[in-house]
Amino acid sequence: MIDLTINTSVLEKNLRKAKERGVIIPTFAQLQDPRQIPGVIKEKLQNIGLWDVDPLNLFRISWKNEPKASGGLYGKPNTIELPQSLTGVQARIICMVGKFFPTGCHKVGAAFGCLVPRLVTGQFDASSQKAVWPSTGNYCRGGAFNSKLLAVDSVAILPEGMSRERFDWLKKIAGEIIATPGTESNVKEIFDKTHELKATRQDVLIFNQFEEMGNYLWHYQVSGRAIAEAFENISDTEAKFAGVCLTSGSAGTLGSGDYLKQRYPLSKLAVGEALQCPTLLTNGFGAHRIEGIGDKHVPWVHNVKNTDMVIAIDDADPIALLRLFNEEAGKAYLVDKVGLSPEQVETLSYMGISGIANMLCAIKFAKYYELGPHDVVATVLTDSVEMYQSRLEELQQEYGTYQPQDAALDFGRSLQGQRTDFMRELGYRDRKQLHNLKYYTWVEQQGRTAEELDDQWYHQEKTFKGVQNQVAAIDALIIEFNKQTGLLAGL
Repeated sequence: MIDLTINTSVLEKNLRKAKERGVIIPTFAQLQDPRQIPGVIKEKLQNIGLWDVDPLNLFRISWKNEPKASGGLYGKPNTIELPQSLTGVQARIICMVGKFFPTGCHKVGAAFGCLVPRLVTGQFDASSQKAVWPSTGNYCRGGAFNSKLLAVDSVAILPEGMSRERFDWLKKIAGEIIATPGTESNVKEIFDKTHELKATRQDVLIFNQFEEMGNYLWHYQVSGRAIAEAFENISDTEAKFAGVCLTSGSAGTLGSGDYLKQRYPLSKLAVGEALQCPTLLTNGFGAHRIEGIGDKHVPWVHNVKNTDMVIAIDDADPIALLRLFNEEAGKAYLVDKVGLSPEQVETLSYMGISGIANMLCAIKFAKYYELGPHDVVATVLTDSVEMYQSRLEELQQEYGTYQPQDAALDFGRSLQGQRTDFMRELGYRDRKQLHNLKYYTWVEQQGRTAEELDDQWYHQEKTFKGVQNQVAAIDALIIEFNKQTGLLAGL
């Protein structure tokens, strides 16, 4: 569970710094339901841009931001529903849109969930420590952004092979940037760097998204409820929630699946990964091109016992569809041959590479279970094409200008041609086998104990379910923190 022990002397320092910098912290309940956000905060947000480095943008770490660059408030969860002519399945696939978070990615929420409990308890010293954000890209961006808003110094760690856009943005926000060898599947190298920092520096605290239960809790509380609301907004009295399909990076977003399975007991949770790095499918390994997922281990925060299926996606398919959805010839094909409206085509730019992989998982899931027109499958678009313009340039340089025949091939092969291969339904023993893989990363390498690992399986009331029940206590600490600074009362 999340440690909520109070360090009074450090907490006093955090309160002083927050007061000096004008930091007011939202509660989890407010991020889940922005109707609870005070009117005076909403009034001030109307003059603030979505990506502005302003502490009040902490109140925009929500799925319900108005989809506008500046001055927006809140509405329904940001979603798109994919046309059946695109997906090739009868089931309704709804996609949660991460583009309209600050930083353009929902990982800013995961980072909030990790840092804020440490800040309001005094377990992290904002006056002398730096928050270290080890990541394959978007999490360290979210962590650096939150750190800036919360008046905290930050260190971003990410593989050197990640997209240029991530590094360019971090140079403006993060205090330090450390590039580690490799690409998205080289998490061991990131862990090695965090071990080095722990051993050589006294001024850092590591926020490891793969083991921080605040990551899990934010998605359980905020993402899970947002997906449920999006489903219940569907105008179909016969609609049934079939499940949620999510690729695993840190596995934090899978926490939403725990909430959804509690709310809709007949639904399923499917986890996706790259076929080129099939850790869950076959205990395999390898490099791949789906940025932000597939890290050659089972994250500590993944509740494997509650996972129903593994789906592997060939990384060639998201790369091909990135071009189909964003090159002019591809967009023209989707309008002229597939029958999408120009407006529908434009919303496909809300998908980054991992978002496209999530969509493909949902399609394979719908085909496998032979879902019908009243079945609803949910997934998440972590970020948008804005983070991958350099990848599109690289693809054009490598393969030449995108042509109509390329669009026809990619649509038929990488989208309509998705099959039910490389999928694995998980029974009890399958799940236990995958859970046991955690031992080799977390016990042998990262200092966890075998007893803690067993607790995740046999005693969930004090692990995953225990964390789920901590949100009220954390919100109470946030409310008290704001009361002590006096900033909210003074607005």
